[in-house]
Amino acid sequence: MGRWVWREPMPVRVLIVDDQEPFRMAARMVVEATEGFDVVGEAESGEDSVTMAAELAPDLVLMDVNLPGINGLDATRQILSGASAGSNAVVVLLLSTYEEDEYAPRAAECGAAAYIPKAAFGPDRLEAAWAAATGAA
Repeated sequence: MGRWVWREPMPVRVLIVDDQEPFRMAARMVVEATEGFDVVGEAESGEDSVTMAAELAPDLVLMDVNLPGINGLDATRQILSGASAGSNAVVVLLLSTYEEDEYAPRAAECGAAAYIPKAAFGPDRLEAAWAAATGAA
């Protein structure tokens, strides 16, 4: 009779994208405070986020809307089109200072799973958005 071994589920690999270092630090603290989530990288621009997403193959990208160069909406489209060519499905959550009702439709247009105002971003919203996006809710 074989032995059954219980394994910890693999952590959700998170890429944080924001041109403001204070928010990247705050987002990192939220991710690290959320059980089952690990930060694998940080990017400061849309272009960097596309490159890093291809290299790191994160499960989740926390994407700021306003970025230097290509904005978060365009970077999201590029990351999702690149991921669909590969094997790794990636979930993108848009974050910004805009009101939720103003930006939620734009998140859907570019393929992001959800839009979360920065002021409301915390472990509970992170877990809820991830569960909703992956069907674990």
